[in-house]
Amino acid sequence: MKTSQPVQAIAETRGQSLWRAPAILAIMLGSFGIGTTEFVAMGLLPEIAAGIGVTEPAAGHTISAYAFGVVVGAPLIAIGAARVPRRRLLIALMAAFTVGNAATVFAPNYEALLAARFVAGLPHGAYFGVAALVAAELAGPGVRARAVAQVMLGLSIANVAGVPAATALGQHFGWRSAFVLVAVIGVLTVVFLNRVVPDVAMPAGSSPLRELNGFRNIQIWLTLLTGIVGFGGMFAVYTYISSTVQQESGVPRSLVPAVLMLYGAGMIVGNIIGGVLADRSLKPALFGLFAGLSALLALFTVTAGTAPLALVNLVFISIFGAALVPALQTRLMDVARDAQTLAATANHSALNVANGVGALLGGKVIAAGYGYTAPAAVGAVLAAAGIGVFAVAVLLENAGGRRGSVTG
Repeated sequence: MKTSQPVQAIAETRGQSLWRAPAILAIMLGSFGIGTTEFVAMGLLPEIAAGIGVTEPAAGHTISAYAFGVVVGAPLIAIGAARVPRRRLLIALMAAFTVGNAATVFAPNYEALLAARFVAGLPHGAYFGVAALVAAELAGPGVRARAVAQVMLGLSIANVAGVPAATALGQHFGWRSAFVLVAVIGVLTVVFLNRVVPDVAMPAGSSPLRELNGFRNIQIWLTLLTGIVGFGGMFAVYTYISSTVQQESGVPRSLVPAVLMLYGAGMIVGNIIGGVLADRSLKPALFGLFAGLSALLALFTVTAGTAPLALVNLVFISIFGAALVPALQTRLMDVARDAQTLAATANHSALNVANGVGALLGGKVIAAGYGYTAPAAVGAVLAAAGIGVFAVAVLLENAGGRRGSVTG
C-alpha cells in the first residue's frame, strides 16, 4: 500500500504530460485567433475608416467596442458559468468568439460593426482566464507563470504571423477579409479543443457566490487597477502604430505588416521572459517591467522621427509590455484565494480597459493636434502611474492587507 501512492502519482503525471502538449497547442490556437482579431483592427484603421465611411478616430472606437465587450463579458461569464466544466466552457467561448467575428464580416454599417466587435469581445477575457487555469492545472505546481505564458504565446505569435497576414489580406482584399481569416481560425479551434483538451477537475465548492466574494478582496482590485493604468501606456502607442510609423518615421505603407511582425517578435520574447521572471521573483519583476516600459515609451517621443531607432524602440516596448501579462496573471492567482476564475478572467478585462483607455487617450491627443508622438508621452505617464498603484498594493500586503477586503 505504501508504494501504490508514488506509482499512482507517476502514472497521473505521465497521463498529464500526454495530454498537456496537444491541449496547450489547441488552447494556443484559440489565443492566436483572439490576438489576431484584437490587434489587426489597429493595423487596418485607415481601411476600416474608408470602407465604413467614418473618420480614423471614429474607426478607433471599434477597438474600444471590442475592449468594452471583454470588460463586460469576463466577470459576467466567470460568475455565471462558475459550475460549468472548464473544458466545455472553453469550447463554448471559442464558438461565441467565432460567431462575433463572422458578424463583423457582414456588418452593413458603422453601428452594426460596433455591435459585432462588442459581441466578439465578450468571450475574450473568459477564454484566456479559463485557459490559464487549465494550463496551470495540466502543468502542475512550480511553473504556473510559465504555463500561463504558454497560453499567452499564441497571442504573441499572432502579432508575428496572424496580424501581419490579416493586415496584408485586409489591405489587398478589403478589411472584411481579415475577419474571415479570424472566423476560420475560430472554427478550427473549436474542433481541436473538442478533440484534445481533457476534462479538468473543478475546484470543490465552485459557485457564483464564491466567485462574487472575490470582489471583496482589495488586492484583486489593486492588481487589476495596476494593469489598467500601467498597461494602457503600451496601447496608447500600439493603437496608432500604423499611422505613426508612416507619418513620423517615414515607413512606407507596404512595410507596415513587417513593422507589426517585428513588434510581434518582441512580444514572443517578452512573453517567455515574463513567465521566467514571474516564477523567480514576481514583485521585483513587475516593478522593473513597468519602470522599463515607462522609460521606453518616453524615449519613443524622440526616436519616432528616425525609422531605424523607432523600430528598435518599438521592439523593446513590445518585449516589456508582453512580459507584464504573465506576471500580472500570476499575481492575480496569488491573491485571488477562492475566486480563481473571476480573478483569472478579470485580468483580461483589466488589460482591455487598458486597451480602450490607451486608444481613447491616444486618439484625443492626436485629434487635439499634438501629432502621432504624443500618445507615447501619455503612455509613459500611464506606465509610471502603474508603478504607483502596484506600490500601494505591496505596502498594504506587507501590512497584512493580503487577506483584507474592501469592507475592512
